[in-house]
Amino acid sequence: EVKSLFEGEGVFDNPKPVRLLSRCIELTTGKDDIIIDFFAGSGTTGHAVLGRNAGDGGNRRYILVQLPEPLDPANKDQKIAADFCDKLGNPRTIAELTKERLRRAGKKIRDENPMFAGDLGFRVFKLDSSNIRAWEPDRDNLAATLAEHAEHLKTDRTEADILFELLLKLGLDLTVPIEQKTIAAKTVHSIGAGTLLVCLATQITAAEVEPLALGIVEWHKQLTPAGETQVVFRDSAFADDVAKTNLTAILQQYGLENVRSL
Repeated sequence: EVKSLFEGEGVFDNPKPVRLLSRCIELTTGKDDIIIDFFAGSGTTGHAVLGRNAGDGGNRRYILVQLPEPLDPANKDQKIAADFCDKLGNPRTIAELTKERLRRAGKKIRDENPMFAGDLGFRVFKLDSSNIRAWEPDRDNLAATLAEHAEHLKTDRTEADILFELLLKLGLDLTVPIEQKTIAAKTVHSIGAGTLLVCLATQITAAEVEPLALGIVEWHKQLTPAGETQVVFRDSAFADDVAKTNLTAILQQYGLENVRSL
């Protein structure tokens, strides 16, 4: 089964059998359950979950955990797998093979089950420290510490990093849909169909406040989220406190009461 996905190459020596795991999933889970595998290896569990969903129309999800264990091309047992990573242009780790196996399994299942409309994609997360700088004062030089912490977010992090930390902090599902739209030349993200609206632009001038706020209000109306919406901005982006206050006031005037800044 694995060789058929990897064009006959012996990338994995002893993978778990998909059919056995599929049968276990069929016997022990409901169609909306979450299956967790803390030693993902080649990703057989994820493959089996996708296949089982395609077979019975289920909506099961999986969480696979796999350390990025390095593959050594000098080791004869790992050489084929390491060479395969090189061919793909990916790092030589088991985790990269896990992801590639899931991509290929999803494509194969889609090709074999064209009427199946379920989700065959996945998201990859890596454990890291918070994107928000911890307050660590130098008590001998508090003035310098205050200046360094004027920007609360770490500068080496991407918008995606910050967005997913927000999901965790707000208790939202990590698989919720995320859309983005350009409003007043700023990128605004809609998470969970408007449950959370986030603009992480690094600069918002006084002149940009009104078109940005009104654009967000208009998009919020189009999204029509079921519950209350939170709107989040980068605190250091505002030209001054007046710009921040004005933007907040416009949003609250149109019913977006929960406005926060990072």
